[in-house]
Amino acid sequence: MKPDQPSQGNRASTVLGRRLGGELLKLRLEAGLTQGQAAQALSASTAKVAKMESGWVPMRDPDIRALCDRYGVTDLDLIKHLLTLADRDRDRRKVRGWWNQYPELRTLVEYVALEDVATSVRTWQLAFVPGLFQTPDYARALAVGSADWEDPDEIERFVEAKIARQSRLTGDVPLEIWAIVAEAALRQLVGGRSVMRAQLSHLLKTARLPNVKLQVMPSLAGAHPGMTSSFNVVSFTDPGAMDVVYMDTTSSTLWLESEKDATHHNTLFGRIARLSMAQHDSRALIESIREEI
Repeated sequence: MKPDQPSQGNRASTVLGRRLGGELLKLRLEAGLTQGQAAQALSASTAKVAKMESGWVPMRDPDIRALCDRYGVTDLDLIKHLLTLADRDRDRRKVRGWWNQYPELRTLVEYVALEDVATSVRTWQLAFVPGLFQTPDYARALAVGSADWEDPDEIERFVEAKIARQSRLTGDVPLEIWAIVAEAALRQLVGGRSVMRAQLSHLLKTARLPNVKLQVMPSLAGAHPGMTSSFNVVSFTDPGAMDVVYMDTTSSTLWLESEKDATHHNTLFGRIARLSMAQHDSRALIESIREEI
């Protein structure tokens, strides 16, 4: 089975590139211009402007200055801000991370790249233990159960890559992660009883890390605002990089990158957290489920 690859441009877009492209798009619309008119200012194709506004290509300083001039932008601080974003974005794209060695990650590769440079992640999971907390056997059982793989070697490489992500939980600057997991996901016997017991033991161990906050949404909570779907909110320290919302569905990967979407999902996460069990009580429930299994 061939891995899925991004279909736009020659590079995977970055969070900074998308942020920069979004700001240029906003300026163009405020100026009342089309992509074709913007392309004329660059002596380039409309396709190039479309890729720039989507964050799929790195941007040159002369192009940014030319577009600002065409859009009537005279605010020197704003122009400096855009140039700084472009410089940071170009530096970020030069990095070849370990994840590039794993085509088996498929569309997950861009998320892993963002996770690698993130400051914190808030994750709400309805159906399974978050990837950063999974054991190899649990991750393997999930991959087999998904029926998306034909080659066992691909599954092993995929599991290897998922486990490699967990290095972000330790080190000099560990990722801050706040995870909320539905109780039903902890009771699902993924891989059988022995695999699930080991997974819950590993989850309890991981939950004791100082940079990890883990809560469980109890089944007794009844209806709650997180029942529709799982999602991750990824945060960064880079200037101008707003939170990114990541959602993985059965047929596609969804990125939400507007300030409105980020605010909505952060608020939603807060509501889910308030309805979930406290960390101490969550660990006690996980231990109880492990003993039952």
